[in-house]
Amino acid sequence: MATITSSLMSASGALDAFTEALSVVENNVANASTPDYASQSEDFVPLELNPSQGLPGGVKAGQLISSRDEYAEQAVQQQTTLLGQAQQDVNSLTSIQSLFDISGNSGIPAALNNLFSAFSAWGQTPDSSVAQQNVIQQATAVANAFQQTATGLETAAYDTRQQLQATVDQVNQFASQMAGFNQQIMNGNRADPALDAEVHSTLDQLSNDGSISATQQSDGTWTVLLNGQTPLVMESQAYALSVGTVAPSANSPNPNGPAHLSLLSSDGTDITADTTAGQLGSLLNTANVVMPQYLGDETQDGSLNTLAESFAQNVNTLLTNGLQSNGAAGVPLFSWTNTTNVAQTLQVSSITPSQLAAISPGPPQVSNGVALALSQLADPTTGLSYTQSYANMASNVGSLLDTANANLQTQQAAVAQAQNVRQQVSGVSLDQEATILLQFQQAYEANSRLVNILDQLTEDTMNMLITS
Repeated sequence: MATITSSLMSASGALDAFTEALSVVENNVANASTPDYASQSEDFVPLELNPSQGLPGGVKAGQLISSRDEYAEQAVQQQTTLLGQAQQDVNSLTSIQSLFDISGNSGIPAALNNLFSAFSAWGQTPDSSVAQQNVIQQATAVANAFQQTATGLETAAYDTRQQLQATVDQVNQFASQMAGFNQQIMNGNRADPALDAEVHSTLDQLSNDGSISATQQSDGTWTVLLNGQTPLVMESQAYALSVGTVAPSANSPNPNGPAHLSLLSSDGTDITADTTAGQLGSLLNTANVVMPQYLGDETQDGSLNTLAESFAQNVNTLLTNGLQSNGAAGVPLFSWTNTTNVAQTLQVSSITPSQLAAISPGPPQVSNGVALALSQLADPTTGLSYTQSYANMASNVGSLLDTANANLQTQQAAVAQAQNVRQQVSGVSLDQEATILLQFQQAYEANSRLVNILDQLTEDTMNMLITS
């Protein structure tokens, strides 16, 4: 009788274990499409078999075993960081490239070409008021073209700062979520597969913003570092980043140039130089490297300002060295109010058409010498023309954008490959779950029949004892 009872207890325990295993399979199937869910499996613990001591043997359900592979997770996060950087590069550079027209049909190149044509026409009829007025009009168009391009770049720089701030806010939000998850783990939810999925989904999203390293501690909590050294999350504490600015120093080559953006850790440490990857790295590079090439910073005037100032000064020099028809000295055609931002403040001076000095004083004096010299600025005998210098600026942006687009395609493929490897390792395979389900169903049915047989044996034994 004791043997039958022990067998019944063993079979009953096995049924409980198989029931839990079937629940795990059911949960896996239900979460097959849940982002970052890792399939679970039930661990079975063998029980000691020693009938003489009343130990019936059998099995019991143990802990859940996750299929998650942290190496595969890290591979996805690393590739996602590079993808975030490439995608942001494409977005930022596309915005900048749209400001440069190299077709010659609009913007600065078209305005320059029209002004050179006006200079040439004026050279043919230096005393013509119509030709003089056309020079003023086309010069105004050149100034407006420089202003519009500079304003567009300033707007792009402002948008970059706003995006950087938004990205930092997002990083801080994800860090706060991770700190909350750590608190749940510390409260005893370490084995919760739903919480585990949320943790890794958040880490995936966070890796798009910057290069992170996430390490699970012995107590189950996660420590997250940015750039391998700046704390974002430790236990239940999140450490917020912030955006700052670094103004040019007084003794720098361009002390009045635009400030650089900086990224600060929670204790105020400047971590800009270390932040080169992800969306954060891309935005900082756009703000502090790409934009200054055109708008300047503490070390440079910026190519757009240099082009505007060089062109305006050369035009003004030729005119002021010339003579008006009444014999008076020539006056400048262009002026600007900000030596740091010439392109945005370039304008036509208060000159009147009749004050345009077409006469080259010589000797010998040439009635249209200045006008002809101005028209020849379109195709100088040495060095690059102004339109060629502009084209170089535009082609530089185009080259950077081509590289960014190539990187984006590469990283999209790399992320897809890393995600596929992770899916193979820890994702839910419905075919595999169906096989496991069938196995446990068969085991459950076999143990059910055993329980029924043991129950019948127990009843028969009891009846035999009663009748005897």
